[in-house]
Amino acid sequence: MTTTLTRHPHPAAPAPRRARTRVGARVTPTRALPMLPAVGLLVVFLAGPIAWAVGGSLTDRALTGVSAAKPEFVGLDNFARLFADPVLPLSVLLTVVFVVGSAVIGQNVLGLLLAVLFRAGSPAVAGTVGVIVVTAWVLPEIVAAFVGYAFLSDDGTLNGALSLIGVAGPNWLYALPMLAIILANTWRGTAFSMLIYRAALDDVPPEVTESAMIDGAGAWQRLRFITLPMITGTIFTNLLLTTLQTLSVFTLIWVMTKGGPGDLSATLPVFAYSQAFSFGDIGYGNAIAIVMLALGAVFSLAYVLSLRRRGSVS
Repeated sequence: MTTTLTRHPHPAAPAPRRARTRVGARVTPTRALPMLPAVGLLVVFLAGPIAWAVGGSLTDRALTGVSAAKPEFVGLDNFARLFADPVLPLSVLLTVVFVVGSAVIGQNVLGLLLAVLFRAGSPAVAGTVGVIVVTAWVLPEIVAAFVGYAFLSDDGTLNGALSLIGVAGPNWLYALPMLAIILANTWRGTAFSMLIYRAALDDVPPEVTESAMIDGAGAWQRLRFITLPMITGTIFTNLLLTTLQTLSVFTLIWVMTKGGPGDLSATLPVFAYSQAFSFGDIGYGNAIAIVMLALGAVFSLAYVLSLRRRGSVS
């Protein structure tokens, strides 16, 4: 007896179900509730002062007199006056020089160098030098400013040390005011960058650098082609943080030079303070603060775009 088997086609395997994305998930009030304290703090301490500064820049508000009690709306008169002020281009230039020299080059390059050296050096030396560097960072800004003044003044520590070897040092705060405040702020802020970069270097997998070492890559090649590309995100983040911190430095400059001699170290915070409180023109000082805010936004946007472009290339 012959049995004929009928072959039935196998049912098609079901297509794998795609995971549902929650990009368009609706944010309910319950989900947004934990964010309310953070939003409230941002409104009170960030959006509120910015709105007050913008509103004040459109008035003739003064520190004393009739305009202090009853300020009048003047529109864009403060900005028209500001952009015609010959001090503004100089102040913007000095601010950029201060930020680039102190934050971009000084704190970041020196902080990265110290982090690399500490990682390669002995723990005892790294710990000792690290404590010395961090001490400058934990000092209050006004104390660090007085230390910088005492070190760089005409009869300060630096010129006293130079006189021991027969060298007559200049009055650094008068002859080279921008260099003096850049050095002082670099000394104070380098520890922050050093700590950030030390944490980033610790996250670099050691097997990657060991493989490069076996392949014959030297220390400089490993740093340039392996370590730096792996911590690019940290570098740009630290650049953004140190730039914004340096952009708002006021106390250190005011204590050391008060923006002088003349206006040769009058960065935007010093320029705004002198106009608002030394001359009592609050509205004009607010206009300068808005320009400083715009400059910070330019730096931030440049860093964010560079980081995104770097990420898309890699």
